[in-house]
Amino acid sequence: MNGAIAAGHRLTAEAGASILAGGGNAVDACVAAAFVSWVTESPLTGPGAGGFMLVHRARDRADQLLDFFVAVPGRGLSGPAAAIEPVDVAFDRTTHQRFYVGPATCAVPGALAGLSEAHRRYGSYPWRELVAPAAALARNGVKLNSAQARLHAILDPILRREPDGRRVYGARAARASGQEVVMHDLAETLEVIAEDGAAALFGGELGRRVSDHVRERGGRITADDLASYRVIRRVPVRTSFRGHELVSNPPPSSGGVLVAYALRLLDELGQVPERGTTAALARIAAVMGEAARARGGRFASDLHRGGLASRLLSEVAISEASARLRNGRAPGIAESPGLPSTTHVSVVDSAGNAASLSSSTGAGSGVLVPGTGIHLNNMLGEEDLAASGTRCGPGRRLTSMMSPSVVLRDGRPRLVVGSAGSARLRGAIVQIIANVVDYDLRVEEATAAPRIHLEGARLHLEGGIPAAAADDLERLGYETVRWRSRNLFFGGASAVARTEHGELEAAGDPRRSGAGIVVS
Repeated sequence: MNGAIAAGHRLTAEAGASILAGGGNAVDACVAAAFVSWVTESPLTGPGAGGFMLVHRARDRADQLLDFFVAVPGRGLSGPAAAIEPVDVAFDRTTHQRFYVGPATCAVPGALAGLSEAHRRYGSYPWRELVAPAAALARNGVKLNSAQARLHAILDPILRREPDGRRVYGARAARASGQEVVMHDLAETLEVIAEDGAAALFGGELGRRVSDHVRERGGRITADDLASYRVIRRVPVRTSFRGHELVSNPPPSSGGVLVAYALRLLDELGQVPERGTTAALARIAAVMGEAARARGGRFASDLHRGGLASRLLSEVAISEASARLRNGRAPGIAESPGLPSTTHVSVVDSAGNAASLSSSTGAGSGVLVPGTGIHLNNMLGEEDLAASGTRCGPGRRLTSMMSPSVVLRDGRPRLVVGSAGSARLRGAIVQIIANVVDYDLRVEEATAAPRIHLEGARLHLEGGIPAAAADDLERLGYETVRWRSRNLFFGGASAVARTEHGELEAAGDPRRSGAGIVVS
């Protein structure tokens, strides 16, 4: 086998699989797939996004996290930012959520810088060949699948908010399944990137056009913000779980350390309940509540101060939390639900190298830079950042829940996984890891299995969870929300696994028409 890849769209996975088939390594495949995702999943990611890539190198079993998430803009500026603009998004007839968009919500993007740095450090394929498939798709057009059409419909008030958005996504109505999206401007931008690399945006003409357009309309991204942006190499957070080792995204992001905390608690609680039983579901729910509780107090400020992971994962902290859970207390807190607006790529190659990439534009700002196809993120409009993010100094990284992860067994990748889902993504990752490690499920079954999500006292149960178990959970004190079927609300994961016999498996999440490909 040459390797395996899983992604949020079939064409994204195929682009990476082609690189693996041609002898490229895991990072080569991940970079090519990421560029294609800018086209196939344009409401979720693109050159205006930020993200993270976790790389496991087989030859020395080293792990490194590349942080290219968005940064606070405004270098060289004084005075207040323009007001952010509210927009209401309808998930269905009864569920609405307010997002904030416009130029003032745009943070400094880092996605292109991150892909360039990953290729420089770990890649073996020519850069141009990794960009070319995405440019061709953008120019020729991509037909929307049903999951993508649904996402376009949800985000329609943002995607077509401005004239440049309407040029790409249609003049009158949200796109439907089977319709084609052609992105000529993005194709030209990708061709520039193929020739000039990341310098085109970070210090070049492309960056000047982004800055000029945002600044003219009250935003704060300056040319200096882009020219001074740097990818940060971080030491991943690590913890043990059932004889395996989790490696994930460290602070100042919050997701990876909370995934590690949840897994340590499951480990500490001992014997694994039978899968799908009330006991198993209640244990996951209780651990979710404890992880939510951990976000209180000094957690947000400690993300930037150092020492949070070691304190949260200490024997004392884990012992105290497990004692609370054994006493029947699950002190969950309500968290902002957010939009499942992340996409993820997981790759393992024949040598045992692994790459785990998560990226996002948030809900999108609605700002498409004319002539470039670049849709900028709205990360400064996220509710928990709108009040505090702009008070941080220019250049400071914002925090994120994104948790690209690798689970190692004897120092080698057993599972590569990440997910969409805002605050729900960490629960999706924990449940997939437990399904693979605790219950030895094949990765496709582990990814598709029904999930739960705890918000305060409300326990969301995805379709497929037995009614008898739901009744039992209500008797335990949970207010259950029973979903009829599988739903993107519970995350959109991509996972690659290696079985104990050395067989590779790959699965994209059926909740968003994801795809997994094993390359022979």
